[in-house]
Amino acid sequence: MPLPPPVLDVRRAADRFRTRSPGVRSAHSFSFGRHYDSANTSHGLLLAHNDIEVDPGAGFDSHPHRDMEIVTWVLQGSLLHEDSTGHSTVITPGLVQRMSAGSGIQHAETHAAQGRPAAGSGPVRFVQMWVAPDVRGSEPGYAQQEVGDQLAGSALVPVASGLPRHAHAAIALGSRAAALHAARLQPGRSVELPDAPYVHLFMAQGEADLEGAGHLDEGDAVRVTGTGGQRVTAARASELLVWEMHAALGA
Repeated sequence: MPLPPPVLDVRRAADRFRTRSPGVRSAHSFSFGRHYDSANTSHGLLLAHNDIEVDPGAGFDSHPHRDMEIVTWVLQGSLLHEDSTGHSTVITPGLVQRMSAGSGIQHAETHAAQGRPAAGSGPVRFVQMWVAPDVRGSEPGYAQQEVGDQLAGSALVPVASGLPRHAHAAIALGSRAAALHAARLQPGRSVELPDAPYVHLFMAQGEADLEGAGHLDEGDAVRVTGTGGQRVTAARASELLVWEMHAALGA
């Protein structure tokens, strides 16, 4: 019997859950914190996908995580990361960060101005994504890698992955069935989504057209179920974040 066609579930930027606190604005693609929808808790292995802006002098004080692979991608500005394993680093566009919460970790994220806003300094905007790990209670870990140069070719680049075929191409992820890809596309250039049973496409910047789904604006997302392979073509300079997942929670 022929396989059923893939399902392309378009989620518009304006429909995301919103959270605000002093100097911080967050848009949540999945249920998060006080925003709970039993029909919107995950896609594949992806549990959280938060689009966050932090003003100078603001941020998130130290708080705990456990049993989660947390990937952070900065789109604009500089983000200061500090954690209980002793890491303190500034993340900027083109640098991918992975924090494995494991048995437990504390971390803080603030605007890199650290309470001393420079004249004209704007907000830092970043996307933070959580995927379920293969093993619970493991040793907490941290990694980062500069990948900006790899994105210059308008191709889909694996930047964090647990898939064996990406062993030497990206930061290691504690999930053997998940990989995060990024792409920076010039107008008219296109990439093909990974062929996987679960794919999550996020228009981080710009706008594009997705085969089978139509036009996507900044902040829009598409959850693909069944198989990937659809082509994404940039309408203007764009940045994409794409999760490829070969399993789902509980499967």
